[in-house]
Amino acid sequence: MTSLRIRTVVLGMALLAGLSAPTTTAGAAGTVPSPTAEEQRLTRAVPQEILARSGFDGVAPEFTRELTSAHSYAQARRIVVREGSALWRRAVDRAQGRGPTESERREALPWKGGGGRRAGLSRDDDRPLYWARLGMTREVRTWQPEFILTETQRSALLDRLERTSRGQTDIRCTGQPHLRRVLLTGFDPFTLDRDIRISNPSGASALALDGTVIETAEGPARVETAVFPVRWADFAGGTVERTLRPCLPKVDLFTTVSQGRVGRFDIERTNGAWRGGFPDNDNVSRTETVPVADPATQPQWTTTTLPYAAITAAGTGRFPVYDHTEVTEIPAGGTEAVVRPDGPTSGSTARAGGGGDYLSNEIAYRATLLRDRLGLHDTLPGGHVHTPVLQFGTGNTDPATGTVTDTEFVRNRLDIIAQVRSIVTVAAEATFRR
Repeated sequence: MTSLRIRTVVLGMALLAGLSAPTTTAGAAGTVPSPTAEEQRLTRAVPQEILARSGFDGVAPEFTRELTSAHSYAQARRIVVREGSALWRRAVDRAQGRGPTESERREALPWKGGGGRRAGLSRDDDRPLYWARLGMTREVRTWQPEFILTETQRSALLDRLERTSRGQTDIRCTGQPHLRRVLLTGFDPFTLDRDIRISNPSGASALALDGTVIETAEGPARVETAVFPVRWADFAGGTVERTLRPCLPKVDLFTTVSQGRVGRFDIERTNGAWRGGFPDNDNVSRTETVPVADPATQPQWTTTTLPYAAITAAGTGRFPVYDHTEVTEIPAGGTEAVVRPDGPTSGSTARAGGGGDYLSNEIAYRATLLRDRLGLHDTLPGGHVHTPVLQFGTGNTDPATGTVTDTEFVRNRLDIIAQVRSIVTVAAEATFRR
């Protein structure tokens, strides 16, 4: 008799006896939950090297040992919250120079895939956090404890792990009266099937700036940050609104940040209510209107309230900064998409905001729509900043033969992070002067 037939007979007997069918769990069904497409990339050589060279290779194994000691869902939840928060704090500390350097931790690191010994990765690298988190989520997703764990409970554990390890539960919206607040968000690496070595300078900027104080001519401001996944489903599930809603009324400035075009920064003027279908990190595609609560009042476009003129006029770093106004729309009464260099026309339907039709545009749209629905359009400056594409050095562009880092790659990331900090400082000064 097959396992499916056995399962069917057991359920039938339970129902005939007047009992309700048992809650489905991985153990009860006799199947092992599968890792996601994103988690499956962990087995490749590059993620393993990044984890080993950063010292984060022990994160998932230690988390596994902690999790398997849990004897109840409540215990598991406490472990997930504690270890997720610890991962975020460790990544922030590493990025900001706290704790031992990796070279001090391991003078020379053995790497089984490279034939020799290699030095640690630079502190500004955002990839250790990304890959370590995936090791933890994979463990929760495939875990089969001795006690009954429902799929609802498993989903709740994954949600808590995602939120705590991304800094989303660590945002301090209030503080000393003299200290203003700036909120900044970044993203995970993406397009990993194109080049699995990829880093995202927006995520690196979030790690470098979290909890830091910027000094402006109008006084100091503390920067709070969080990182978001590159997955359509999480955005449809409200992860942006859930994270930002408690804080937007309490901060003085916010900006979402993502990686954009080669060789330039863009301050995106307009955001569109459209998903263009590019595959996410789980290889899922979505082409549709951005799904939000109360779609009946959903606008096709939202706009930045960042002081873009002041930002673009300032000398913030080696990359040029543009006030980017182009969008793609279907004009009112039309059927074909048209590119508009100077922004949307009245009554048009969005097909791409200034930031495109991917999750960069969507986080900007969701954050500014939330700002407007909270009645903060005229009082809270906020919008989206696109960083330059983070590029490897000359001669290290082939994913199949290239190394996971090089000196130009590190220099580019450090320069982008420094310029993000400068842009935020300029925006804060212009805002606080008003």
